[in-house]
Amino acid sequence: MADQLYLSLWYPNFRLEALPAALEKVMEQFAAVGGSARVSAATVYPISWNETPTWQRVYRNETDDEESSPRAVIAAAMENAHEDYAWEFELIWELWVPEQAAGFDTMWRHEPRAVSVVGFGPAFDEGAYETNGHIRVDFGLDTPFLYEDMDLDEDAVVRVKENVARLVDFTNRIQKNGGISTRLLWSESGESLARKLIERLQQVN
Repeated sequence: MADQLYLSLWYPNFRLEALPAALEKVMEQFAAVGGSARVSAATVYPISWNETPTWQRVYRNETDDEESSPRAVIAAAMENAHEDYAWEFELIWELWVPEQAAGFDTMWRHEPRAVSVVGFGPAFDEGAYETNGHIRVDFGLDTPFLYEDMDLDEDAVVRVKENVARLVDFTNRIQKNGGISTRLLWSESGESLARKLIERLQQVN
């Protein structure tokens, strides 16, 4: 069953004033592994996820690259920062997905997938950062890293491994360059992606 996948990041002696630079560094590592260097959307939430956003903007393809750069978007979104706010930034990367036509073998193509980078103010949602991280990366469903509902042939295994390699490369770059104290790759169900991946590939071999 598909599961939501997250990467939570905690920083030593963290303060709200340090959040913009930390967010930009995360997005920098994302671009380094082939993700977009532009932000596609940004939203500011007050108090909790149940509240109406106080600020929101979608950056379309025709938007100037400088205007949609992580630094510019973070600065605009956090212009009136408060301790009980959370900031969500959407970026895009491309992962391998299967495309099956009737009577033909499965073809694989790159497809854009949204990734959200969320920064938590210390008072947002009653201190949600304690369990979610000062910054949380939301990868969406773990489907591209497993494809549990299809039979994996040799070509499919290669594509899945390439998707996983991009995820691992990103998390390793965060560990090396992000200035974090702790990181945690986790799923909503609590199941380990690594264990599920090993079991999945064992079904092929």
